[in-house]
Amino acid sequence: MKTIKHVERLQRLHNLIEMECTGSPLRIAERLRISERTVYYLIEQLRDYEAQIGYDRGRKTYYYKDDFILEVNFSICIGNPDQVTEILEGSYFKNRSKSDEDKRNSRYL
Repeated sequence: MKTIKHVERLQRLHNLIEMECTGSPLRIAERLRISERTVYYLIEQLRDYEAQIGYDRGRKTYYYKDDFILEVNFSICIGNPDQVTEILEGSYFKNRSKSDEDKRNSRYL
């Protein structure tokens, strides 16, 4: 479950960067309920995925210098070698609308 939580944090950070409303690293940490060090780790991970990320000190927000898409797909299967049942499959975050994300993020404002 740690992997899913990590992916959720990465996706939420990506959404904030995409909307250019992150705030400072400390503010991101407060919104996502993680440490400031974890924020820097997640940003570095996005950069490892070749995301060109900048920071605007005047607006206090991270932003993508170029278009960047983060889409997460995975599946969970259970069973034995003779019979496997897929219990979860597809794009985990793809069907969430921006308004749903805004509502979730407003809890942390």
